[in-house]
Amino acid sequence: MSHPDHIVKSRVAAISVFASAGMAAAKFVVGIAIGSLALVSEALHSSVDVVATIITWMVVRVSDRPADKEHHYGHGKLESISALGIIAMLYVLSGGILVESWSRLREGAPPPTISAIPFIVLVVDIAVNVWRARALHRAAHDTKSQALAADALHFASDVLGSVAVIIGLALSAKGYAWGDAAAAVAVAIMIALLGLRLARSTVETLLDRAPEGAAERATAAIRTVPGVVGVERLRMRMVGSTHFIDAIVQVPRTYPIDRVEEIKRRAQDAVTKALKDADLTFTAVPVARNNESVRERIMVIARNSGLAVHHVTVHDLGGKLTVSIDLEVDGEMALNDAHAIAHELERHIRDEFGEDVEVDTHIEPLEPELPHGTDAAPDRVETIKTALSRFAADTAIHDIHNVRVRNTDAGEIVNFHCRAAPSMSVIRVHENVDAIERALRRAFPTVKRVISHAEPPNA
Repeated sequence: MSHPDHIVKSRVAAISVFASAGMAAAKFVVGIAIGSLALVSEALHSSVDVVATIITWMVVRVSDRPADKEHHYGHGKLESISALGIIAMLYVLSGGILVESWSRLREGAPPPTISAIPFIVLVVDIAVNVWRARALHRAAHDTKSQALAADALHFASDVLGSVAVIIGLALSAKGYAWGDAAAAVAVAIMIALLGLRLARSTVETLLDRAPEGAAERATAAIRTVPGVVGVERLRMRMVGSTHFIDAIVQVPRTYPIDRVEEIKRRAQDAVTKALKDADLTFTAVPVARNNESVRERIMVIARNSGLAVHHVTVHDLGGKLTVSIDLEVDGEMALNDAHAIAHELERHIRDEFGEDVEVDTHIEPLEPELPHGTDAAPDRVETIKTALSRFAADTAIHDIHNVRVRNTDAGEIVNFHCRAAPSMSVIRVHENVDAIERALRRAFPTVKRVISHAEPPNA
């Protein structure tokens, strides 16, 4: 299916071909008939526009093709190259007109034959060109097409050129023989000045100059994404209508990879909304935030070392930190190797917080990722549930439910849910549930692990 921008650009360019050809032919025939250099010059200018519009129509059919293995940024630069070619044609025409005009002014030439016909043709030409220039300008603005912008500039210059020719013919009719040649000079100068303006924007695009204010809008859009700490660097260039953006963005180093990927996706959506057509390359740089806790910093150190830790506790003893960590390693690993891993982790922690930090690492076997297990018999589940309810009676915990017992190679694993008062603190809930778990393991030595889930009565 064709891209909407491609359809718009192709249709507008095709209409311009027929309009340019018709008006160029009319001006050329009338100009030759009455002997007006200004009108012939304007007709030649329109003829160049015909060629330029055909080139534009061909280019926009190619420039919207998607990126491929040879053209990683698409084919949009073809529009800029075609615009440069059209500008060169205009300057050649402008130079030729100036040479011929100077020759006529110096040697003297008979004034053109004045009648109503050239004025009628020029008025119609002005009306047609005003309509085409407006249509092309809107399409160029909406699709960010430099080729259409060049075409719109041609038709705008045709309007001014036709006005200049009318003035020149009017001067000739008043008896000023130089009026026609002077009008031709005005047409040539106007073509050159308008071409210079287009050449500047086209060359800037080819030199990858960022569009005015676009980088600021993209940076502001990325900064609005939750989780972005800052934008370290942003570079942008235009290829056709697409803004290609390379951004180095700071994100919290405590964020997991999937959270960073979500930030990238939201950043792409944000710049697309701000610039309409954007392709963002997002490089995430993890940074430490000022509000990072000591525990978060230790977890980052462990994660960077590829280690599994839990139960990280930190205490401040009057300016001295004490850290306790549970480190999980392969249960079949030799103690000497496990101790070396723990020692390396402790060294990294001291590098972060100072040599006087006190670090104790408890080494324990890593739980198998997929341990084999089976559901216990219903009577065994009922026995465990009755025991849990009995132990809970001595605590602030009640309503033991959803009890599950699984048999594994390492022993029984018990899961259960329970309820507590909604206003009870988490610490107190944990203390009460922990007492139940310890009592169950004492009563049933085969129970290896107990996992509880406490919830308020209305949960």
